[in-house]
Amino acid sequence: MSYIKNHNLQINSILYEFINKEVLPGTNIESDDFWNKFEKVVHQLSPINKSLIQKREEIQKKIDEWHKNRKGKDLDKEEYTEFLKSISYIVEEKEEFNIETSNVDQEIASIAGPQLVVPVDNARYALNAANARWGSLYDALYGTDVIPGDKGKNFNEDRAKKVIAYVRNFLDEVAPLADTNWKKITDIKVKDKDLVFLSDKNESYLKNKNQFIGFNGEKDKPNSILIKNNNLHIDILIDPNNVIGKSDKASISNIILESALSTIIDNEDSVAAVDGEDKVKCYRNWLGLMKGNLTANMEKNEKKFIRKLNPNREYISKEGSKISLHGRALLLNRNVGHLMTNPAIILKDGSEIPEGIMDAFISTLCALHDFKNKNNSRTGSVYIVKPKMHGPEEVAFTNKLFEKVEEVLGIKKYSIKVGIMDEERRTTVNLKECIRQVKNRIVFINTGFLDRTGDEMHTSFEAGPMIFKGDMKKSKWLNAYEDWNVDIGLECGFSGKAQIGKGMWAMPDQMANMMEQKIGHPKSGANCAWVPSPTAATLHSIHYHKVNVFNEQNKIKLKNKARLEDILDIPKADRPNWSIQDINRELENNAQGILGYVVRWIDQGIGCSKVPDINNVGLMEDRATLRISSQHMANWLHHGICTKDQVMSVMKKMAKIVDKQNENDPAYFRSGRSGYKKMSDDFENSIAFTTACDLVFKGRVQPSGYTEPLLHEKRLKRKSI
Repeated sequence: MSYIKNHNLQINSILYEFINKEVLPGTNIESDDFWNKFEKVVHQLSPINKSLIQKREEIQKKIDEWHKNRKGKDLDKEEYTEFLKSISYIVEEKEEFNIETSNVDQEIASIAGPQLVVPVDNARYALNAANARWGSLYDALYGTDVIPGDKGKNFNEDRAKKVIAYVRNFLDEVAPLADTNWKKITDIKVKDKDLVFLSDKNESYLKNKNQFIGFNGEKDKPNSILIKNNNLHIDILIDPNNVIGKSDKASISNIILESALSTIIDNEDSVAAVDGEDKVKCYRNWLGLMKGNLTANMEKNEKKFIRKLNPNREYISKEGSKISLHGRALLLNRNVGHLMTNPAIILKDGSEIPEGIMDAFISTLCALHDFKNKNNSRTGSVYIVKPKMHGPEEVAFTNKLFEKVEEVLGIKKYSIKVGIMDEERRTTVNLKECIRQVKNRIVFINTGFLDRTGDEMHTSFEAGPMIFKGDMKKSKWLNAYEDWNVDIGLECGFSGKAQIGKGMWAMPDQMANMMEQKIGHPKSGANCAWVPSPTAATLHSIHYHKVNVFNEQNKIKLKNKARLEDILDIPKADRPNWSIQDINRELENNAQGILGYVVRWIDQGIGCSKVPDINNVGLMEDRATLRISSQHMANWLHHGICTKDQVMSVMKKMAKIVDKQNENDPAYFRSGRSGYKKMSDDFENSIAFTTACDLVFKGRVQPSGYTEPLLHEKRLKRKSI
């Protein structure tokens, strides 16, 4: 790894060249001026960053000692709360306020819908996610288990009929007709600024004529009809020559739904970026998205093509004017948190740069290109999601960091907007005061329940053994936490101004279950929720057609607020009497997820993937799921629920199973990747296996239970071989 010295910094040569030759040109910022100002801010803020991380450790030690001193006693909630206040874990809540963020794009402020999260290091995934603003409902239904039965290898006409029937019922619900239903119509025309539907020679109209927005083609023979419901668009394609359209009474060939309104381009939990080379790969893809010129070479059905960002969608309004709808999701950038450092840049004292400081500068610097072309934000904003902050003081530091970035880059104050991941316990209990620190730039709060569960376990590690992982979703604290996030957001004036988000559906092959369960998110008052794929985004958008989120938010404002007391309810098992079979099953389940994820992270540099679980069900795994599983095993080990030998035996057993699951996985044989290396061939010398074990056996002493320090250390070791 080579470095270039510049203004008291040692900068990875690949990163240095990337910034100077690819990012800065076109920004009107000179190289020497940027590096000079950047260096000064980095050395000013790095000590503050370090002190905040130290404060986390000091607070955690106090909590650990408190629980140790009360071992065997029942938890007194009032005493516990007062203790947390005495150590400034819980801060005093101040006067009421409303957020004051301005210049926010409508996808965040006023439209409710699905949100994708995608690793930034994969250009193909990033492009697919950006283009997932619009998706075929026919394809999403036909290709998933929402429509029961096997679709087979060839076109299944019966299955297609079921898809069409499903969609007709959907249209009847969200865009009903006055005197008939969508199953009966035989023709659609545009007449006198209205849609006219023909059925048995009778004319009908939309019950709400205002839902008709525009069309394409001729009025007597439109090839596209644009309808709007709950601020979301539905594009009904009409083509009598299409294989579907020719068999349809009304010649409807497809239904295109506005799907992923926004996408988080992720630099954090779903990527494995451990050095300058990795970071440049991430930054380069983000730069391409901001310039609008990112491409990826693709091959499908033995045909090669280049994937690009989709253009805007053009229509004719019912008044005859032109309509242009954004063709891509609004892109947010998730930076890393405050904890991690990166060897991409070395400071004057020889230490690594805090990675979050580097991310803030470079992701915003790349976004300056969008300020000119408006391919992403039409309001001149750059959206940065900030994860893993602990309490108001750390949020205030983020605000200070963004102010410094704005000053150095010469952009308007509050151009950088912030999304707060509510995924650490100290942020949850102080959420209102966290929001107050960024009231002029906040656009997003999201319940990251996976990381939040990991922190719940680590914070209360000494309180006792934790309940089974599967029981966490039914626990008092988790339900209160989810409600609290919505309540606080609404209390601070988020409705119509900012997103209140919910977490990921982690089973990408189980769309039928998602359709049953995830409608709970808009009903809870959340105006966005995470999905794992463009297909899932299209299906989840149905929920936002059926539920008017902003009406739900108005109802929720009238209800009683979630209780802090319930959030502080520790999910420990007071009198565990579990069988050895149940304990081993839980250990095996945890070990399976850890090993399946870690082997890809260490050996292949894959930060997020669909990993088969113990039942061979593919689950989306990232560092958040890893954090839960490793902390859970470490907690049980610490409290004697299991022994070290027992855990090691389980790890070896599951490593063999993971090896078997992965041996024919094509991911390991694609271009640029070697074949799968079995952990079980040499446990002691397998970096992946020993890393997985360290995450468990050393899990107690990992900062906040995070997995990043060990993963980064071992991935760097693996890359050096």
